[in-house]
Amino acid sequence: MQDLSQGSTFTQGAVKSYADVVSTPVVLEPVIAQLGLSATAETLEPKITATAALDTVIIEIAVEDEQADSAATIANAVAASFTDVVAELTPLDANGQPQVKITTLQEARIPAAPVSPKVPLNLALGALIGLALGVAVSVLRSTLDTRIRGERDLRLVTHAPILGGIAFDPKAKERPLIVQSDPRSPRAESFRSLRTNLQFLDFGGRARSFVITSAVESEGKSTTSANLAIALSDAGARVAIIDADLRRPKLASYLGLEGAVGLTDVLIGRAQLKDVLQPWGNRNMFVLPAGQIPPNPSELLGSRTMVMLLKELEAEFDTVLIDAPPLLPVTDSAVLSKSAGGAILVVSAGRAHRGQVHAAIESLHSVGAEVLGVVLTMLPTKGPDAYGYGQYGYSYVRPEGVDGASPTPA
Repeated sequence: MQDLSQGSTFTQGAVKSYADVVSTPVVLEPVIAQLGLSATAETLEPKITATAALDTVIIEIAVEDEQADSAATIANAVAASFTDVVAELTPLDANGQPQVKITTLQEARIPAAPVSPKVPLNLALGALIGLALGVAVSVLRSTLDTRIRGERDLRLVTHAPILGGIAFDPKAKERPLIVQSDPRSPRAESFRSLRTNLQFLDFGGRARSFVITSAVESEGKSTTSANLAIALSDAGARVAIIDADLRRPKLASYLGLEGAVGLTDVLIGRAQLKDVLQPWGNRNMFVLPAGQIPPNPSELLGSRTMVMLLKELEAEFDTVLIDAPPLLPVTDSAVLSKSAGGAILVVSAGRAHRGQVHAAIESLHSVGAEVLGVVLTMLPTKGPDAYGYGQYGYSYVRPEGVDGASPTPA
């Protein structure tokens, strides 16, 4: 029994050694020649695995290849070549027979399914990787791209009321007065919604005068001011709108008025308010153009004369709108907001950054001015931040006697 046990142990040890021979050139080169493979022993060797099953004298040979039938053919050829090599290397017994005989127990068959790629596993891993990448991209975007794209981004900066949302219009420069030129459009309706929301604000006894400004240039503050003034006027309110952007005035151009004489002339005492205030449209709306661009806009807008001018307009009109310069380049708007009832901040989706909007709001708070609300402009028409009115149609009729064809300057 001891000799039998020792013989079994010796045989199993020899089997492990023979398994190492399977992927050697002495076995593989005859296979390459027999099958006419373009591979070499070095390139074929990684595809072949020989394993000695534990506590047995069985060697399992596995071959991986891109083609299932090719893998089976190579495996059978390797087994045959291995058998021949072992027969040549094994010492002969007394009868002239090899002391070790290799027998093929089962030939390789073409597998029904590939061992690689493991599609379900790969799909699961792909989904996890895709999710991880999606989260990473989202985090990276929120970290690096600080532009305000909609209400969700705005809420990271301020909790001031959102008074309205205006959709992006690629033709806005060609037709800035959308409430007048296309009153039935969804974009015109959004300005009327802004008008309604503004009328429901609690002013706590303060004058209904609003500085309309933005953090930076080209956010749509002048377009918003003009369309809001028209919407208020159409509803029967007496409205005065002041072009207080004494650096880059636009209102007179938008409204088709002569803007050479206006606010600047009143502030320096060269003209009376009643002489430069121009009626527009249905005669409920009056416009005070900027006038000549002065060398000292901040001083003029922060003067006692400007405060008295606002009080005079507040006493005569239901609502006074002040189109003011952007907050970050200059201090004009912050000074004006303190004198008026409060500020309405226009924020352009995709243009203004969170840091800019935060700085603009802080500049207003620093002088004691109140941010009455925010108007989001240039909102996309599709996606999570899409403008809400784009899917609806509206019908709107101007009050009788209102000329919707063109501005009516005095």
